[in-house]
Amino acid sequence: MKIPKVEDLIKTYDTLIKGIEKEAENSKDRAYGGIIRAGKGSLVENLAKGMIQIAWNRLNGDPKQISLNNRNIRIPLKKDYINRIKFPEIRSYIKNNINNFYYNLKVDVPVYIDDELVMAIECKSYTENAMLKRVLVDFTLLKTQYPVLDCILLQLESQLTGDYSNISQSIIFGSSSTHTLLSYFDVDLYIITLLQGERNVNKPIHKKEYFKELTSESIEKAISTFQNILYKHKKKSDKS
Repeated sequence: MKIPKVEDLIKTYDTLIKGIEKEAENSKDRAYGGIIRAGKGSLVENLAKGMIQIAWNRLNGDPKQISLNNRNIRIPLKKDYINRIKFPEIRSYIKNNINNFYYNLKVDVPVYIDDELVMAIECKSYTENAMLKRVLVDFTLLKTQYPVLDCILLQLESQLTGDYSNISQSIIFGSSSTHTLLSYFDVDLYIITLLQGERNVNKPIHKKEYFKELTSESIEKAISTFQNILYKHKKKSDKS
């Protein structure tokens, strides 16, 4: 596994963001907005994977121990739900076919150590609180199967309000609406923002005049967070 450098991640960001509008304008097969969203989404996933690889390498982790391969995660039907169903025919049908009742869930960037899912990263070009609700539901489902799972929201820009976009601060206090949502879910969510300044829908960063720089300081801060999370799981793995 080739380990990228921080400057490689910045170059990837610069190349895609600066070139994505031209690609979208020249495409005849897909809607302009769809290309922009897809390009930014895959960019954040690639940045996440690169930062995880760097963090794991700095911990002297064995590259054979870690996997970022995406796969379906099966969420089984909760058995007590069956008892709440009013119609006995439906209850009986589900009981007799219980192995077929599950929900397949995929994580943008899953992190497996020794084939055990230890970290789940949801990647967004930006997040606002309506989107955050969906993220929290998915993480809640995942934690029914992986109780010690660490959950991360990695976003280029923030639209969560509060100070999530003030990335130079050592302490992020968040926003009242986001904290209120978090209070209803048993998920200790790490929120990592890579670009300074609240997202402005009228100033998209793929436009030259509104381009935002991705700095090495921002990436290093994110890598440090990933490294701290991976460290505790590596210690558990080393002991077993």
